[in-house]
Amino acid sequence: MKINDCKFIVTGAASGLGREFSLSLCRAGASVVAVDIDQPGLDTLAIDAKNLVGELYVHRANVSREDEVVRAVEKAFSVCGSINGLINSAGIYRDGLLIRPYQGGVLKMPLAQWKTVLDVDLTGTFLMIREVATQMIERKIKPGVLINISSISRHGNVGQANYSAAKSGVVVDTKVWAQELAPYGIRVTAIAPGFIQTPILQAMHPDILEEWISKVPLKRLGEPHEIFAGVRFIIECDYFNGRCLDIDGGLNM
Repeated sequence: MKINDCKFIVTGAASGLGREFSLSLCRAGASVVAVDIDQPGLDTLAIDAKNLVGELYVHRANVSREDEVVRAVEKAFSVCGSINGLINSAGIYRDGLLIRPYQGGVLKMPLAQWKTVLDVDLTGTFLMIREVATQMIERKIKPGVLINISSISRHGNVGQANYSAAKSGVVVDTKVWAQELAPYGIRVTAIAPGFIQTPILQAMHPDILEEWISKVPLKRLGEPHEIFAGVRFIIECDYFNGRCLDIDGGLNM
C-alpha cells in the first residue's frame, strides 16, 4: 500500500503515540479519522493538523462501548468515502498488585481495576477490528491493513497483570484475525513498543524512569517517531501479516 493513498482510523489519537501516528500519517498525505474520548485533545490535534498535506477529521468515542464504536466507524466511512486502514492505539493503565499487605490485612486488586483495562485495551481493539473489517468486506475494499498496538508488557510485568493480559491477548488475536481476514485482502498486524517518550512516562518519578532506562540495551527511551517508522513499514510492506513487530531498543532480546 502507498501511504499517501491511505485513509486511516486512529484510536487513542488525542495524545501519546496515537497523536504521533495521526499527525505523521497526515504529513505523509494520508487521510485520518482521529478517535478518542478526550474531546479537548482532539480539538488541539485538529488545529495542529490544519496545514498538513492529508486531511484529518475528529470523532469523540469510547472504544469500550459497542454503540459508540459502531457510530465512529460509520462516521469515518462517511466522511472519507472509504477506509483502508486502522491503528488501534487506544489504551490505558491501571497498575496494581494482585494483592498486597495493608494495615494488618490484605488489599486486593478491585475487579473494576481489572475490567477497565481489559475493556479498553482488549475489547476496544476487538470492537474496532470487527466493525472496520465488516465495512471493508461489505464494500469490497482491498487491500487493507489493521495495526494493533501491543506492548513489551505482553510478556508479563509485575504490577501490570491487567495490562499484560490485555496486551498479550492483542497479539494472539492479531494472529487469529490475520488468518481469518487474509482471504478478503486484509492484513492484521501488531507493534509492541518498549519504553517510549510519551506524557505517561514523562510523569513518572525520575528514579523509577532511570531504572527502566537502565534495562534497555540502548540506554535510552524510544521516540514516538521511531514507532511510526514501524507503522510505515507495515503499511508499505504488503507481505507483512499476522506478526508482532517489537520496537523496544533490544529490551526483549
